[in-house]
Amino acid sequence: MANKEEFKNFVRKNPKLLGYVKKGEMTWQKFYELFDLYGEENDVWAPYLATVSTTSVASTNSILDSFSWLKNLDLDSIQEGINSLQRVVGVVGDLTNKNTSKETPVKDEYKPRPLYKHFED
Repeated sequence: MANKEEFKNFVRKNPKLLGYVKKGEMTWQKFYELFDLYGEENDVWAPYLATVSTTSVASTNSILDSFSWLKNLDLDSIQEGINSLQRVVGVVGDLTNKNTSKETPVKDEYKPRPLYKHFED
């Protein structure tokens, strides 16, 4: 059980391993097996924990991730979503306009009929 905790601490100290798992190049199981067999201080970790300037790699990765995200966008489905949202807003607007016009009908003032008039004379 202590071995799992040591591995978790090792991963926390080396967050670069997360990138390999996200890319699908390695799995947590394989990393754990390497850790269990060789330990923390072995040359087997050199390819995964190479010291490259982290700021340039992180910024490059974030820019590449942004571009790949933009490439995966389906503009037609976004346009359809916007159109359906506009229709919903239009329907809600129509309903609120109809309700307000029904709630406040214009009434003519009451005018009493003159005494000398009988049945629309």
